Amino acid sequence: MTAANQKLDGRTKRKLRIRKTVVGTAERPRMSVFRSARHIYAQVIDDLGGVTMAAASTMSPDLRGNLDGNKTASAKKVGALVAEMCKAKSIVKVVFDRNGYRYHGRIKALADAAREGGLEF
Repeated sequence: MTAANQKLDGRTKRKLRIRKTVVGTAERPRMSVFRSARHIYAQVIDDLGGVTMAAASTMSPDLRGNLDGNKTASAKKVGALVAEMCKAKSIVKVVFDRNGYRYHGRIKALADAAREGGLEF
């Protein structure tokens, strides 16, 4: 097994352990974050209804041309955009799902920007 596979397996284990307790409802949906090498994605999901209520990423048309080379700054913009989309749909409270990633760097920047945008978690 290579080092990359071991790292992925560890994140997968953490993700499953988190998802045992974190469930999104219509009143308090789950905000899930996915981080790749270049981009970051955030979705607000109602797990009981199986519906994605809002989604934003660095690939979104609203942000596509406005990004510089700094990935942390891009994550902040994604967090602010997803908070704006949630406020438009009158979603205030969410459950944060870090998806097995450590809570620092881009994940923390996205979460802090979402909080500044008016989301509570």
